[in-house]
Amino acid sequence: MMNNRPPAVAGIFYPDNTYELSAMIDQFLQSVRVTSQVPKAIIVPHAGYIYSGAVAASAYNLIKSARDKIKRVVLLGPSHKIPVLGLATTNAQNFSTPFGEVPVDRQAIYNIAKFPQISIMEQAHANEHSLEVQLPFLQKILNQFSIIPLVVGKATPEQVGEILETLWGNEETLIIISSDLSHYNNYKIAQKLDKLTTQAIETLSPEKIKSEQACGRIPINGLLHIAKIKKMQVKTIDVRNSGDTAGSKDQVVGYGAYVFN
Repeated sequence: MMNNRPPAVAGIFYPDNTYELSAMIDQFLQSVRVTSQVPKAIIVPHAGYIYSGAVAASAYNLIKSARDKIKRVVLLGPSHKIPVLGLATTNAQNFSTPFGEVPVDRQAIYNIAKFPQISIMEQAHANEHSLEVQLPFLQKILNQFSIIPLVVGKATPEQVGEILETLWGNEETLIIISSDLSHYNNYKIAQKLDKLTTQAIETLSPEKIKSEQACGRIPINGLLHIAKIKKMQVKTIDVRNSGDTAGSKDQVVGYGAYVFN
């Protein structure tokens, strides 16, 4: 069994120096307000921290008060490197970042292995950034926790929702969907597309989110499917793009932070 999945994008998407990384995340978290209501699920972006870290922090800040309650995190993100059929997990025992190791919940993975849409696919995780960039935020905010890492490829909302339902748990379990929004449009077009995506998320309408609107459309739609069944409430915390943070306005990537209760 693979023991450890090393960081693939430390020093690229976020600092590989522990002190620099800690200071950067602290700065992001201090710039947003805290609320007492802890979400069950969040959607957060996964770009380089200078671009999307502040947007991600606006959602992560809301789980601070549950730092000792949340013991496991179900982490779903799209595959950027290789094609995946269904949802790919891993045999790794831990995922590493500059902050140290995060244990993988092996029992939970054993429990979902029976589903036909689940496979073990190490190459889907080896260089994938969408899950990794969430880990330093979680390590800063939570006390002790494990993860269930799932890279999502071709799957229906029902197939993703079935896995989420199986792993749902109670207040000890947090669901995270890692996704950016629109990609490489000019600033005004990006704002229009991201507004449509936000409206679809707020109204729990997975059928309204198209492939050009979010790279993590498939895991998002799986969450929206199950959230609709559970009659959850969605709140938009922040929507911006790289033209608002650290890039030009010619070709931008959209970022959104959403919480589900």
